[in-house]
Amino acid sequence: MQKFDAIRPFYDTEVNAVFKKLLYHPMMKSLMDFSFPDDEDASWRKLLAKTHSIRDFQCNFIYQSVQTLLKKSSEGLSTSGFEKLEKGEPYLFISNHRDILLDTTLLNASLFEHELVMTASAIGDNLVKKSFLMDLARLNRNFLVQRGLAPREMLQSSKILSEYIGHLINHENRSVWIAQREGRTKDGNDATNPGILKMLAMGSDEANLIDYFKKIKIVPVSISYEYDPTDALKMPQIIAEANNEVYVKEENEDFMTILSGALGQKKHIHIHIGDVLTDTLDKIGKENDNTNKQIQAIAQAIDDSVLRNYRLWPTNYIACDIVNNNTDYADYYTEDQKVLFIRRMEKRIDTDNAVALQGFLNMYANPVLNCHKYQNAVQK
Repeated sequence: MQKFDAIRPFYDTEVNAVFKKLLYHPMMKSLMDFSFPDDEDASWRKLLAKTHSIRDFQCNFIYQSVQTLLKKSSEGLSTSGFEKLEKGEPYLFISNHRDILLDTTLLNASLFEHELVMTASAIGDNLVKKSFLMDLARLNRNFLVQRGLAPREMLQSSKILSEYIGHLINHENRSVWIAQREGRTKDGNDATNPGILKMLAMGSDEANLIDYFKKIKIVPVSISYEYDPTDALKMPQIIAEANNEVYVKEENEDFMTILSGALGQKKHIHIHIGDVLTDTLDKIGKENDNTNKQIQAIAQAIDDSVLRNYRLWPTNYIACDIVNNNTDYADYYTEDQKVLFIRRMEKRIDTDNAVALQGFLNMYANPVLNCHKYQNAVQK
């Protein structure tokens, strides 16, 4: 399978050599000091030097990192819907996307706790340019989505990516996580890009698109954070776009965003696993004989699931009331929660900048508006 070498994670036969290379890397020490604050360096180095599989690394090290992270920077992770999944079965999780690494890391920790197949997860190669981050990503079973290619190269890259996803699910019995669109949602609007589904279809080994999508077992995922730890970091791009300017990232911006996502306050977090889309796909196949219409309908079905199962927090309702200058949702939060939200907002952004203020509030308010639009549409 050499055609996947440019994008795949490490094989288990490769990981021990990588661990030994990273034993004394300062960033590995920082990660381990965070995860195992009471352990001597020699202790974790000894265990890491004996680690020969990605699963052992995830279970013995990364899972502990997640628990420490949740303890220090959140008020807990809750989950729902995992009981619908079958043990030993791989799935294609298509998720809304809030944080570069947390979304997938928290999902995998939850899959591990429920004794389910953990994922290989897509990550843009632009996010792991530093050699340590690239190694760490591949050690966590991330595969690369190649960015910034010319159109012809992009087409070929998409085909290889789609084939690799199919290979993971159908031949390696490995679940896969991908975001519903390229990049994190910065305005709170979660919507599936049909182009993601068209890319997946390029890997089809079935005569019928619906049959292939049933084969890879698509499962929508909704993840929500009471506080987005990177909310303020998203403002420069929102301001640039509002001014019709091309946004150019700072050199270490992605790395700082990863750190902020991990260490920043999140309060409550919830992950919901939607239904496997098997029955929905059968219905879509019967109602649409045109491939493009099928893809549009599948994208809509994923959006419906994400919105239907999205956990709204007091911060969402507070922002919505501030945006609308009313108290329609006052029953969903306390005055103390509102004061804390406003105080946090004033510390993180320049509230005199109308674009920044509106962008920050919309990020939290739009999930409420979108969930209610979905509910109203269903009721009609």
